[in-house]
Amino acid sequence: MAIVKPFKGLRPPKEIVEKLACLPYDVMNLEEAAQMAEGKDCSLLHITRAEIDCPEGTDVHSEKVYKKAVENFSKFQEKGWLVKDEEAKYYIYGQTMNGKTQFGIVGAAACDDYLNGIIKKHELTRPEKEDDRMALTRYLNANIEPVFFSYKAVPEIDAIVKEIVENINPDYDFTAEDGFGHHFWAINDQAKNRQIEQLFATKVPFTYVADGHHRTAAAARIGIEKKAQNPAHTGNEEYNYFMAVHFPDNQLNIIDYNRVVKDLNGLSEEEFIEKMQTAFSVEEIGADIYKPSKLHEFGMYLSGKWYKLSAREGTFDDNDPIGILDVTILSKQVLEPLLDIKNLRTSDRIDFVGGIRGLGELKKRVDSGEMKVAFALFPVSMQQLINIADSGNIMPPKTTWFEPKLRSGLVVHKLD
Repeated sequence: MAIVKPFKGLRPPKEIVEKLACLPYDVMNLEEAAQMAEGKDCSLLHITRAEIDCPEGTDVHSEKVYKKAVENFSKFQEKGWLVKDEEAKYYIYGQTMNGKTQFGIVGAAACDDYLNGIIKKHELTRPEKEDDRMALTRYLNANIEPVFFSYKAVPEIDAIVKEIVENINPDYDFTAEDGFGHHFWAINDQAKNRQIEQLFATKVPFTYVADGHHRTAAAARIGIEKKAQNPAHTGNEEYNYFMAVHFPDNQLNIIDYNRVVKDLNGLSEEEFIEKMQTAFSVEEIGADIYKPSKLHEFGMYLSGKWYKLSAREGTFDDNDPIGILDVTILSKQVLEPLLDIKNLRTSDRIDFVGGIRGLGELKKRVDSGEMKVAFALFPVSMQQLINIADSGNIMPPKTTWFEPKLRSGLVVHKLD
């Protein structure tokens, strides 16, 4: 069963939370981070992207950047921009997008659960990205940003959350510049904290990494590292845990993650469409954007026209957790055999567009001449993600896109 514990979080005063909270470190480049933090001395980006406070050209993975993050983290605490709660507790984090709110429990997940498979993953990680987050965590001795987990919904946990959010005013309640709402409650009732801990320990056999595989792996590795360095290790130390927001699976929606390709691998448009018809029923739609409405249906944009592609029987396997995925169908039937794109992680002829940008972004990139063809995919379901994680499989690259992104800075977890 999953171990998820309450912890003494560092949190900002209500008056500055909007300025301090920021998007995750990995959804922006250096210039965007500097822009977002401009005029905001208390933006957490001064810690998560401390290179914005270093001389131009500084290596983002250099010791100078990590030391600047430590300096800024200390300053935030000295100035009272991050204040530690006196009691260990859980927190509730609500996010609103398009009128729908999802509520997660912020708690400390166990590093051992990641190592023994209680925390399940569905993506591969890259060592260099893990190493960067490990270095920052090591220098700060804190999980500065949460990871995004899910679990199979437990009605008793839902009931506790419902009671709190309907009867207690949130500690934080704001709408970010992207239009998404963020709502946050500290659970101060210790009886409810004990109840939540017990429910995770008895009703939640597994948790699932939804977003933040690199941060999760880095946090678990730091726990192992600190354990090895401590001859008096007991297992109760705070470094044995890392911060995660746990959302019930029935509240989450994955949005589409689409593909754009630079060329047709030497094929004419006519030859390409003709070859496509082996694996797909191809229907010309015209100039109006076509959004897939169900599994095994695709939209394609080529030379100013949208097409509806319907995968033919035999091109997918609905009994296989990987074979059922539309990203698998597209790779096996189009990208590999027709366009000679074998490795989605390394090819410079393909790019990926999160559905949050809309299908108009696909049209724009093709019409500009930057790309030749675009493919719109039906989004993966949470059940598909869980099936893949449960079977020990790994999703193809760039399969899931979660929105809204968790705001960093609403709470921080120190490892001492």
